Amino acid sequence: MGLRSAISSARGRRLRLLAALLPLALAACGGGGGHAGGAPGDVLPPASCSVSDQQSWLADYMNEWYFWYRLAPHPAPAGYVSLGAYFNALLYTGADASFPADRWSGYESTASFNRFYGDGATLGYGVAVAGLEALADPALPLYVRHVDPLSDAGVQGVQRGDQVLSLNGTPAATLIANNDFSLLVADREQQQLTLRLRRNGIDRTVVVSAKVFALTPVAGAAVYLSQGGRRIGYVAVEDMISQAQSGIDAAFASFRSQGVQDAVLDLRYNGGGLVSTGAGLASYVGGNPVAGSTYATLLYNDKLAGRYNQSFPFASPSPLNALALRRVFVLTGARTCSASEQLINGLRGAGISVVTVGDTTCGKPVGFLPADGQCGTTYSVVNFESVNALNQGRYFDGFDATCAVAEDFTVAQGAPTDPLVATAAYYADTGRCAPMAAMRTTVREGVPAVVRRAWQSDQRSDMLGR
Repeated sequence: MGLRSAISSARGRRLRLLAALLPLALAACGGGGGHAGGAPGDVLPPASCSVSDQQSWLADYMNEWYFWYRLAPHPAPAGYVSLGAYFNALLYTGADASFPADRWSGYESTASFNRFYGDGATLGYGVAVAGLEALADPALPLYVRHVDPLSDAGVQGVQRGDQVLSLNGTPAATLIANNDFSLLVADREQQQLTLRLRRNGIDRTVVVSAKVFALTPVAGAAVYLSQGGRRIGYVAVEDMISQAQSGIDAAFASFRSQGVQDAVLDLRYNGGGLVSTGAGLASYVGGNPVAGSTYATLLYNDKLAGRYNQSFPFASPSPLNALALRRVFVLTGARTCSASEQLINGLRGAGISVVTVGDTTCGKPVGFLPADGQCGTTYSVVNFESVNALNQGRYFDGFDATCAVAEDFTVAQGAPTDPLVATAAYYADTGRCAPMAAMRTTVREGVPAVVRRAWQSDQRSDMLGR
């Protein structure tokens, strides 16, 4: 199953499902707003929902809209008995040294896509674990790293820092050895997961049920006073969806009222989302000095560039509660991906210093304009690459951390003692990372870059061109 370790319900589900699970007969749903629209451009919908007609549609769509259509194979549908197998055969395999192989394009049910981006909700248990870190160092315990507060796991008191002893009776050591955390993925409502957990030396068993629950895209905000007396505003943004706007505004209103001098954006678990939401968050950071200037430009393939290349500006006028900072701290890790990486790149392109604290980001400077295949499936294939105002992009190796610091999952995320937050505060005071003797080394230290690039994000990794 790959790196399923931190999957939090459907949000953590990688888009490319097994071919046998691809729904082929559901009625199409879609529409405006955050919902999946029909295939863009001149590609007509499939003649029917038969496998052969959908394969023909997919071949036409990919030939027109795939960013790597010139480099990708173009096999005929004959010989591919499933739509999933044919989809995989159409993907770019990395034949050109300029680009790595496509590990991002995929599909999911239109209902799941619309639930997430339209309703701001997801189906699942709501518990995510630190499997990437356990894979890097099997001697580490397997910890819960995040719990969605409105999920059944959140309601039943599962917490970050709980040590996972087993899932449905399978020991954590076996999960890690097999690199299979798929038990954390729910396929239907009321499906159950039994967690054996340990906290403060006390073991307990919790049975959680899968349900549809509202996401909490802004997971927390606070203002801290550093040891040097600087007021630091902290906000954790988990998802770049439209529902994040009110929480972001409330956080920055609090920052302004309390005279914050530095801002810390916690994007360590943010796999991305809407370009417009990222641009909005960046506008709260940059304020009037960058208002109306280019945040990001989306560049499509040569067939579509003239009609579809698009620039997203910083908000003009800037938000009422914007801070107009020239430096910002961003907490990052392997799960910081796509639209959240775009925010780092966009701010730097506008001349704002971005100090990253944590670990190297996932490395995804490309994104999607999702297409509803009209048969119950929404396709998110790579349609464009993103560059900033300085035409900088193609950061496929990710952004390395300015200050490399490993997480401590036994500490509450965003607390003053959280190593990433503490390091940002130290840097705000001194202009440098914490002394090496006091720093925890990154869990991926010494891991070859080629291996790090092969690690997949274990959650959504989206940059949607709207």
